[in-house]
This record gives sequence, C-alpha cells and structure tokens, in this order.
Amino acid sequence: MNVPVRPPSAFPPRRGSGLFASFGHAWAGLIHTVVHQRNMRVHLISGVLVGLVGSGIPLGLAEKVTLIFCVLLIFFAEILNSALEHLVDLAVQQFDEKARLAKDAAAAGVLVLALGTVVIFAAILVSNWETVRTSTDAIVRQVKLGLPLTACVIALVLPHRRPVAVDVAAFVGAFVLLALLALGTASMVFSALTGGLIVVAGAAAYQRRREQRSSASVTTDSPVSGNKKTG
Repeated sequence: MNVPVRPPSAFPPRRGSGLFASFGHAWAGLIHTVVHQRNMRVHLISGVLVGLVGSGIPLGLAEKVTLIFCVLLIFFAEILNSALEHLVDLAVQQFDEKARLAKDAAAAGVLVLALGTVVIFAAILVSNWETVRTSTDAIVRQVKLGLPLTACVIALVLPHRRPVAVDVAAFVGAFVLLALLALGTASMVFSALTGGLIVVAGAAAYQRRREQRSSASVTTDSPVSGNKKTG
C-alpha cells in the first residue's frame, strides 16, 4: 500500500515551534511593525512621552493602570491593523473597493483608540492638577532629561540611512538619560515602560539595518546591476 506523500510547502518552515520560539516570532512581529509602519513609530514615541510623564508626576494606582493599559491597547490595535493590511493585500492582488474599506475601518479603530487615550490622558492631568502644580521641580527635571531621551528614541526609529555610530550613541544615550531619571522617579513602573520602549526602538534600528544590508547585497549580486563587457 502506497502512503501518500505530502507535497513540500511553498513557504519556508519556521525555525522552531516551542514556547521560546513562539515568543521569538511574536517579538519579530512587533519589531517588523515598528520598522515598516509609520503610525506605530508615532505610537512608540508617544508611549515614551507617557512614560516620562508617569515617572515624573506621582499618580494614583488607578491612573497608572489606565495610562499603561491605554498605551498597550493602542500598540495592540496598530499591530492588528498591520496584520489585517497584510492579509487584505495577500487576498486581493488588485484594487477592490471592499479591500480599501476594510483597511480604512481598521485604521479608524486605531484612530478612535488614540483619540480616546488623549482624552483620558488630559482628564487624568486635570483631575490631578494640584499634584501637577506642586511638582514643578520634577517636571523641569523631566523636561531637561526627557526631551533628549525622546530625541534619542526618534533617532533610532527614523527610517533614514545613517552611520551605525549614530544608532549606538542614541541607544546608549537614551539609557544613560533614563538611569538619571530613574534616580528621582515617581514610579518605577513607568520608568520600566520607558526602558522597554527604548529596547524596542533599538531592536527596530538593528532590524532596519539588517534589511538594508540584505537589500544592498541582493542589488549588488543581481546580474542586471553588473557591468557589461563590450567586445
């Protein structure tokens, strides 16, 4: 009796299927979204700003949980939106009005969450205005150190080509500034959130550099790009 042989898959197999491999695939999806989705980069920078505010102003537990949940929820929505866009592009190889509507609806969901987060953030600041008003020294300190830290994160997530020394300096500088901020932080949770986002930005910069090197290598090895000899 002949046993039917399963035809080989057209897609390359995953490197692993265990628990740690699953975490690796999820991490790769997160970094891919940061590298290739402009809105995700904007959300990441906004998350850093929220982390700086939360670590500079003493807030209650409910306010902390609400802000962190909003940041993570927007990240989740943007990643889901990116996955839906890839699925639509895979299923529809030509222009289709329903495909456009599906993408627009997914983007609208992210927009609603982002606007809601801004409203919640403003409401928390207003309800804790007395605390904000009496935390002038902490706010000044957060601005002096937080703005350069945010600039470092922006430098890491920008899609433009740059020397590797720029990425290294931005990554190290961001963590040095975070360490200085952590010495007087009002919440280690928000400091840890900011640190995690810096790691994500650094990983995105590394992944983008790998993709640029791979693209340059393919272009160099292409027969079309080679010099043609004339007889």
